[in-house]
Amino acid sequence: MKTTKRENKSGTVRYLHLAHNEWDPAKGRAVPKVLFTFGREDQLDRDAVKRLVASLSKLLEPGDALAATAASDLEFTSSVPFGGTYALDHLWHQLKIDQIVSRVGQPKRG
Repeated sequence: MKTTKRENKSGTVRYLHLAHNEWDPAKGRAVPKVLFTFGREDQLDRDAVKRLVASLSKLLEPGDALAATAASDLEFTSSVPFGGTYALDHLWHQLKIDQIVSRVGQPKRG
C-alpha cells in the first residue's frame, strides 16, 4: 500500500494506492508503480477491499492465503482436515444414536 497526502481547505487528505516497486535504471533506484487507486482513506469501501482480498486469496494454497492475511506475529505450521466426517461422528455420539442403533433388532425382555 502506498499513501499520498494532499492539502485542501479542510485539511490534509490521504489517498490509498495499491503499488509495487519497479527498478528504474535511469534513476538508479526502485520507483513505486501504482496499480490501483482506492481513493480517499476516509471514504474507503472496506467491503470492496474484503471482496478483493477474498478473490485474490482463491489463487493461493489455503496455508499461503492464511499466512498472507494473518498478523505478522502468527506462523502457519500445518493443518489437519477434519471435515464433515468428524462433525457427523461427534454428533452421532453426542446424540447417542450409536446406542440407539445398537439396541435395534435385539429381542426385548419379558
